[in-house]
Amino acid sequence: MASQPPYSIAPLGAQHDRAAFSCGEPSLDSYLQRQASQDVRRDLAACYVLTRGDSATIIGYYTLSASSIELIGLPPELVKKSGRYPLVPAVLLGRLAVDQRFQGQGMSGLPLMDALRRALRTGVGVKLMIVDALNDSAARFYEHYDFRRFADQPMRLYLPLSAIRDLFPEDAPPGHSEGGKPAQ
Repeated sequence: MASQPPYSIAPLGAQHDRAAFSCGEPSLDSYLQRQASQDVRRDLAACYVLTRGDSATIIGYYTLSASSIELIGLPPELVKKSGRYPLVPAVLLGRLAVDQRFQGQGMSGLPLMDALRRALRTGVGVKLMIVDALNDSAARFYEHYDFRRFADQPMRLYLPLSAIRDLFPEDAPPGHSEGGKPAQ
């Protein structure tokens, strides 16, 4: 019996079957099928898809974009570590979805972990990853991975880059060590 090829996450391409994707949330299905390629071409978002090996079947996808947060919107523990800039750079996890055929199999964590690693590896100064949850169930999913809700926007969640760095210390850019402190 041949073993299944490993999962892979790659940029969305023409070879991927966007039309067959259905996660059960019409806005996320429609985005992948009709808008994602345009956003990628226009440099508005990067879209990554989870597949099994080189299969055209999209198991899941996520998007990343540059963003910023007003310093006054951050919790006090992040404010004191953010300097005096009015805006703090962030990575926006704009969308994350898994096809219904693969839900309940632990697949949602694969694209999320890849997104976190990509945020860490950008080589661009970023303070946190933010996500706007579509509903409370989605918010709880992110909280399971240690995202925290903004007090004034309960459907907007964040994960400090220092926490991502602690998850993947081997991927931290040079000049950083564990705990987010610059290396000596």
